[in-house]
Amino acid sequence: MQLLFFILLFVLGAAIGSFLCCQARRLHLRDTKKKKLGRRSVCMHCKKQLKWYDNIPIISWLVLRGKCRNCHHKIGIAEFLSEIFCALTFLALGSTIDVLHASPMEWGIFVTVIIFATIMCFLGIYDGLYGELPVLFLYLAIATSLVIVILRQAAIFASGGASWTPTLMALASGAVLGGLYLLLYLISKGKWVGDGDWLLALAVGLSLGSPWLAIIALFAANFSATVVMFPIIKQKGNHKLHFGPFLVFAFVITFTFANILESML
Repeated sequence: MQLLFFILLFVLGAAIGSFLCCQARRLHLRDTKKKKLGRRSVCMHCKKQLKWYDNIPIISWLVLRGKCRNCHHKIGIAEFLSEIFCALTFLALGSTIDVLHASPMEWGIFVTVIIFATIMCFLGIYDGLYGELPVLFLYLAIATSLVIVILRQAAIFASGGASWTPTLMALASGAVLGGLYLLLYLISKGKWVGDGDWLLALAVGLSLGSPWLAIIALFAANFSATVVMFPIIKQKGNHKLHFGPFLVFAFVITFTFANILESML
């Protein structure tokens, strides 16, 4: 049962990753060039409508070797990476719930986390492609993270507890992570992090629910960004860092291993 659940999550994540990357391109074209791609997926180069068998997440990209079947122009690796990352994200988050023994409240929290992760993946994809974070989706991420906080508190009350500690810890976590990125933004005047990164960090902090986990996520985001971007900066010189994807990565890693990390503190 658990294995089937993981397979379904992986497939669902890959499909959503493909959809999110497509919608990111649609949104950018609409906002910058006032263009629409239409309802069906098309090659960005020859504009030919793609067949259904060329839209199978991960598999189609590998079979076509990252090229359009019609014009043989390179599709780009963004779609493939989006599908892989979202699939692995859903798979990782699926490990945080016991399928056979989870209560309705735990399932409610899990589904909300999946929705939150979907919004986060969209923001990471959009920022990775265009170096921007759509404000509406930042607010949606913050709102969804607050729903997670509320559901966790409701679970405490449902079990007979009366402590508000989880909510207070979540608010402190959001303040720590969001506040640190806001401080970096103000000190650097936008050179180190963008003006939307602190809102994204706020949402991540709230969802993690612990100031200690927020600090770990901060380290994970900065470390992964350094590892990935240092060779690029060294080769090309001055290069603007799009921090969104690394914050999303840090959320996934920290949330997935939250119990292990907290037991080590």
